Amino acid sequence: MRRARLAIIGLSPLLLAASQRTGTLCPDPAHPCAGFRAHDLSFVLPRDGVARAEARSDLFYAVILRSGPRCSIPERDREAVQRLFPRRKVFSQRFECDDDVENNVTYTAVNPSLAFLAVYAGRTRQQADATLTAVTRSGRFPGANLRRMQVVYVYP
Repeated sequence: MRRARLAIIGLSPLLLAASQRTGTLCPDPAHPCAGFRAHDLSFVLPRDGVARAEARSDLFYAVILRSGPRCSIPERDREAVQRLFPRRKVFSQRFECDDDVENNVTYTAVNPSLAFLAVYAGRTRQQADATLTAVTRSGRFPGANLRRMQVVYVYP
């Protein structure tokens, strides 16, 4: 038992370091990474002081729940859907939508002229398929589909 505790204690710094690796996603809505807005899927940003145009997250799968015209999905809709998925981040595309607030997060593998509402579905295709199945069975989001994507943080 004592060896097991020591092994766990010894691994703790390794687990912490892995969770702090640049690009690592923070898909738990209760524990977002710093530097992001409520509607964003967050990830660990670089802290090396190097100037860059953008930073990208690791690849992941999302279930696109719905889409519409650019800037058309209000935050209250995202919040309502978030309550349906308490352990998976529900996020929306708001890049360059609000004049009074800088929105510097966008996503790959989506049409930039459309808004979308999505839920994090996992890192693997197996996790993503299970999430899509659960969403489909709910009957609440007709046309929901999978997308493999990245979060892109655009530096001001």
